[in-house]
Amino acid sequence: MSKYIFLYRGPATPMDDFTPEQGQEQMAAWNAWMENAGSAVVDFGNPFAARTAIADDGATRQAGDLNGYTIVEAADLSAATALTEKHPFLSEGKGRFAIEVYELAPM
Repeated sequence: MSKYIFLYRGPATPMDDFTPEQGQEQMAAWNAWMENAGSAVVDFGNPFAARTAIADDGATRQAGDLNGYTIVEAADLSAATALTEKHPFLSEGKGRFAIEVYELAPM
């Protein structure tokens, strides 16, 4: 089994901008996904907050649209990708959101 990181990319609404009811709906959807994924989720992760990017010349730039991460364990990339089925981050259906899946290579 290998570990894979899910990186959430897209124009996500910050949790602080949700009404309490919307926040509860979002958390219920995430909890349902996590329950479905079961023991494959080894680190539920966190959303990203303040951000910046530093270039190789020392200049700062605007960071990209990554929103958070989750770490899962799976037999291979295909099995890790299958864990994104019914993932709440992909629920909009307009192609604006993506989960990038990377295997974490051992050092």
